[in-house]
Amino acid sequence: MSGTKELLTHTADVRLKVSSDTLPGLFELSLKGLNQLLVHNFNPGETKYNEAITEHISLTSPDKTSLLIDFLSEILTLSYLHKAIFYRFSVSKMTDCALKATLEGKRVDAFNEDVKAVTYHEADVKVNSEGDWETIIIFDI
Repeated sequence: MSGTKELLTHTADVRLKVSSDTLPGLFELSLKGLNQLLVHNFNPGETKYNEAITEHISLTSPDKTSLLIDFLSEILTLSYLHKAIFYRFSVSKMTDCALKATLEGKRVDAFNEDVKAVTYHEADVKVNSEGDWETIIIFDI
């Protein structure tokens, strides 16, 4: 047999470790991490981001970890659908398995990174030894 083989390295994901003293805070910081990937140094106050957009979401998931990943996945989908960064959300209902929220965003010209998916791999929302909520989120790029 003849031929060649070559391992080609490729960075296909970004890992984000998030911790917060509250569960809603964990969701907010996770959203900021996603946004940082999509548009580097996004500042909603800049005049180039003048077109506002509002969306309402309602999610039900089997547990807190799934709820966080589903939340980020929903926002990622809406971001690409509307070409927008959703930088703020207000929760009207949040339990371990359900979330209803209003998202506020601004339209953008382009994304800096193509985030293909938010994965469940390594995600495990839990309370650490200091009493803070934490998880690792892997974004497929």
